[in-house]
Amino acid sequence: MSRARPLHIDREEFRAIGHRLVDQVADLLASIPNRPVTPGESPAEVRAALGTGARLPEAGSDPAALLEETARLLFDHSLFNGHPRFWGYITASPAPIGMFADFLAAAVNPNVGGRTLSPAATEIELQTIRWIADFIGFPTPCSGVLVSGGNMANLNCFFAARAAKASWPVQREGSAPPAGGRLRVYASNEGHVWILKAADISGIGTDAIRWIGCDGSQRIDVDDLRRQIAADRAAGDEPFLVVGTAGSVSTGAVDPLPKLAALCREEKLWFHVDGAYGAFAAAVPEASEDLRGLSEADSVAVDPHKWLYAPLEAGCALIRDRDAHRGAFSYHPPYYHFEDETTNFVDYGTQNSRGFRALKVWLALRHVGAAGYRTMISDDIRLTQRMAEAIRSEPALELFTSDLSIATFRYVPGDLRARAGEPEVGKYLNDLNEQLLDDLQRGGEVFVSNAVLDDRYVLRACIVNFNTEDEDVAALPAVVVRRGAERDGRLRPAELRGAR
Repeated sequence: MSRARPLHIDREEFRAIGHRLVDQVADLLASIPNRPVTPGESPAEVRAALGTGARLPEAGSDPAALLEETARLLFDHSLFNGHPRFWGYITASPAPIGMFADFLAAAVNPNVGGRTLSPAATEIELQTIRWIADFIGFPTPCSGVLVSGGNMANLNCFFAARAAKASWPVQREGSAPPAGGRLRVYASNEGHVWILKAADISGIGTDAIRWIGCDGSQRIDVDDLRRQIAADRAAGDEPFLVVGTAGSVSTGAVDPLPKLAALCREEKLWFHVDGAYGAFAAAVPEASEDLRGLSEADSVAVDPHKWLYAPLEAGCALIRDRDAHRGAFSYHPPYYHFEDETTNFVDYGTQNSRGFRALKVWLALRHVGAAGYRTMISDDIRLTQRMAEAIRSEPALELFTSDLSIATFRYVPGDLRARAGEPEVGKYLNDLNEQLLDDLQRGGEVFVSNAVLDDRYVLRACIVNFNTEDEDVAALPAVVVRRGAERDGRLRPAELRGAR
């Protein structure tokens, strides 16, 4: 008696459905520049369109019809980060070859936790790690692992640092030093929220983080860092980790990484670089020496789904010392039967079951080569500089920063510019730009995000988008000024209207 296989799709039906779906995706990619960046719908509108209130169906449906309907729903009700005018957050346009890679990876469906279960996928991931390290100038050979994104890549490095630098067997005995005091980690005020998550999850507690002040360029103050480390040692605490930032989320600022590396060598601390966004820019000819200093780190976190344009998800942890990396995660229960002399990625991270994330990165690296990536990253930086010039030349816009491929700015009505330093006007400008951001994000013409710099709410555009052209960045100021004037006309309180 043969079993029922309701999930099975035979070869000819699979082929027909697949061909139709590829045609739909190809048409979508061609149409995106002419679509709004986002439909700007409310959650209720999206739920209604998708019919998410329906109960789980008892009977199945035709797969061809399901995919046809689902493609249409997704295309009509999604934000497109592949749109040439999407500059929100640090989410890249997806490389088309990466779309094919995810399809191919799902077809083979290897579990890249043990090499026995994924012989080809394991070797491809190892090569991908080496290529990423080589591209950004991190020493090879090194250890590494592909993970979901920047948070997990940084967490992976954090736990390797904790295991390697704690003066007692921290994995067995817990995160409180036996002699008293506490473990300490150091980062700038511009450090990413993953540091809080890591301190929480690891058990050292978020109060163990020392947030160090920055200079006027949002870079960590190394002298303040040195003083804080000395004060903590004198108090009986145990410093173990310094986090340098290679491209901050708010402005793209790069810490003085060579100076941090020298300090960590002197203090015998683990030096980690959060390069989730900016590390790949170390490969371009115009990269600063500060950015190239990531080569001196003990570990670096990078995100191929940012500046390598891989479809989500793809993060990567790089760790100089393979034994330190493996020692932080390797446990061998009796139900594992993996060879010790080969790489089993289960020994290098928190996941046992792991998807084949590396394939889309590996194929894209082969598709365009290192030179192709250097050109695209340089173009993103150049276009951001062009955007900054266009913003600076518009009287109703105020440029704040332009670093790597991030520009920050705000809308300031001309009659309020001279009074921007007054508390009442400053508060109004913050409210105005916050509501303007909502208008821009819902409007579909351009998509930007925000930052807060010295208590000023600013708009933020980040270009990690190989679809963006010069005419796209040139269009931004007019859109922002028009939307800003509309919002100002509705929002400005009576007591400030006399300024007109």
